[in-house]
Amino acid sequence: MHKDIATPLRTKEILKKYGFSFKKSLGQNFLIDTNILKRIVEHADLTEESGAIEIGPGIGALTEQLAKVSKKVAAFEIDQRLMPILADTLSPYDNVAIIYEDILKANVEQAIEEHFNGIDDLMVVANLPYYVTTPIILKLLNENLRIRGIVCMLQKEVAARISARPGTKEYGSLSIAIQYYTEAEMVMIVPKTVFMPQPNVDSAVIRLTKRAKPAVEVKDEEFFFTVTRSCFAQRRKTILNNLTSQLPEGKAKKEQILQALEQAGVDPSRRGETLTIAEFGLLSDALLPTFK
Repeated sequence: MHKDIATPLRTKEILKKYGFSFKKSLGQNFLIDTNILKRIVEHADLTEESGAIEIGPGIGALTEQLAKVSKKVAAFEIDQRLMPILADTLSPYDNVAIIYEDILKANVEQAIEEHFNGIDDLMVVANLPYYVTTPIILKLLNENLRIRGIVCMLQKEVAARISARPGTKEYGSLSIAIQYYTEAEMVMIVPKTVFMPQPNVDSAVIRLTKRAKPAVEVKDEEFFFTVTRSCFAQRRKTILNNLTSQLPEGKAKKEQILQALEQAGVDPSRRGETLTIAEFGLLSDALLPTFK
């Protein structure tokens, strides 16, 4: 039986054998705790009929745990230097494919067709590079891929913002952008000591379960997101002030903005973080005729 990849000793051996050095620019922090990896995988609820998409497999620590419990794993890796390492560490598993591409530029839908033909249950499970966490999650959700959801490790502070509820200081346009498509929950906190090299921040694992349909039905999705971003532009300002300063010709259209707020039943003196997604939906639909 081969040894798990995710132990401090085995990780050091692999890095030494291949003379691998971490690239700060790629946000490479490898997990060296098998129990934590197994818990991450458990949160994804995979079966032997499931497929798993991974992003940034590193030396294969999480990939290995995914390969043990699912039918097929396809992992996107940007760092070509890892090719010989992954070929070696994942050699015991015949159900893993590594795609050497930047996930942000990749055609993920095409990769799904190619690697998960006949597999209906599909989850993204990843220890994401922290500097591109948000763009990656938003890309996966915006492209409306046939995934059940996403379980990923990310900076604790970002996880808090993604899963935040209205009325909290973490709640903002990022919370809304992601909760519009998914139900978000933080499922575990991960100390920095289980990484090599240790990051400067604590981490958390978040589970995003895709909704059958978006959290709120709006007439124009793009405009809905424009309105939510505008309302959080300056957190200390009221909704009215943010909307008049952020929307095109907002100052000239202050009267119409006030009418739209009244129509949506939203007090103009409230702040963005007090509104629910449903309220933002009503507000964006009420503002739409004035700005589109």
